[in-house]
Amino acid sequence: MVAQRQAALESALDKAPVSLVDAVTRTLEAGQQPLRAAFVARALNALQRLARELDDRALGEAVSSPSDYETLLRALEAPGALEALRRQDPLLAARLRGLRSREHLLTAEGEPLTTDLAAQALGITRQGVDKRRQSGRLLAVSTGRRGYLYPSWQFTAEGVLPGLEEVIALLREHDPWMQLAFFVNANTALAGETPLAELSRGNSEAVKRAARLYGEQVAV
Repeated sequence: MVAQRQAALESALDKAPVSLVDAVTRTLEAGQQPLRAAFVARALNALQRLARELDDRALGEAVSSPSDYETLLRALEAPGALEALRRQDPLLAARLRGLRSREHLLTAEGEPLTTDLAAQALGITRQGVDKRRQSGRLLAVSTGRRGYLYPSWQFTAEGVLPGLEEVIALLREHDPWMQLAFFVNANTALAGETPLAELSRGNSEAVKRAARLYGEQVAV
């Protein structure tokens, strides 16, 4: 049985495009550890079923994405895929919307910065950036093992956006994603403007008033 599988794999690889062979090779290398192997196996099974559900147009739109993660998200959002996924998990569409929402929040006003890039922007060390984040003087969201990402809009040529630290302090009861949503979403307390736009104009007092009301707005 093992020999047959090996022969089938070698035959499939001989006929596959180089890009796919490279991807499979990297996948097999990543699957050496038992837990990673189990994850990779389930993910590949899901991808194989997903590919069967998509027509050429949906596949083309997915593979034209600028990143591998975007390719996966677009494929999952395709109508044929969503219908198949709903049969497996009725809540999956809502989860995908949540992922999209977080992506929008994080990339609003520009791509986020890694800790190293944030340190360069401020002219301080990585440790200095971490201390500012931990003390609530910089806004960052966790990306797991890859560390933290810092929204780029909070950095200016002079350092940090004026008034940012005071507003973050008023939002300390909210998690970083909620804080991020506060800054980049339109706010009724600011006549529909975003707190970020108002803070950039120097209207820090108005933004601080809106921050004090934020918990009430979210609860409504």
